[in-house]
Amino acid sequence: MINLQKATFGGGCFWCTEAIFTAVNGVTGVTSGYMGGQNANPTYEQVCSGKTGHAEVIEIDFDESKVSFTSLLLIFFKTHNPTTLNRQGGDVGTQYRSVVFYHSEQQKLDSQKMIQQLSDEQVFTDLIVTQITPAVTFYPAENYHQNYFVNHRNQPYCMAVIEPKLGKFAANFKDKIKPELL
Repeated sequence: MINLQKATFGGGCFWCTEAIFTAVNGVTGVTSGYMGGQNANPTYEQVCSGKTGHAEVIEIDFDESKVSFTSLLLIFFKTHNPTTLNRQGGDVGTQYRSVVFYHSEQQKLDSQKMIQQLSDEQVFTDLIVTQITPAVTFYPAENYHQNYFVNHRNQPYCMAVIEPKLGKFAANFKDKIKPELL
């Protein structure tokens, strides 16, 4: 039985996280957008200024009968650096912060438990700084940001940044990849 749920993650550039989660078996849709700021209907340029308070995020629609929220969390934490405050690689600013916007009390608890587990296991040498905060209004990004990797695979950023992230994802989560992509 299909059990559709939502998850919202910010882990740096939404082009990267979108490319990863689009490949996850059980994910039925991924939309790049903005969450967590004070401006209604922000534009990419406004968010990039760092003045709106929004994070670049992806909103994931997933079938919980095929992939659990906990599995999505593990993929999220292991495919970006949750120990750098307001930064992912060369992308710097609060819009690139590591954040889980939870849609239920259970997602909040699962997120806290995952951070504690990863910390206890010393998966990262530095402290995890990922924020866990309630989901608020999601604003989809402009159309040219959607499916960015699929539509711009040969663009230098995609080749230099997204391709290696996808390789790391494939190496660590082969069992979570959609069968048609194997």
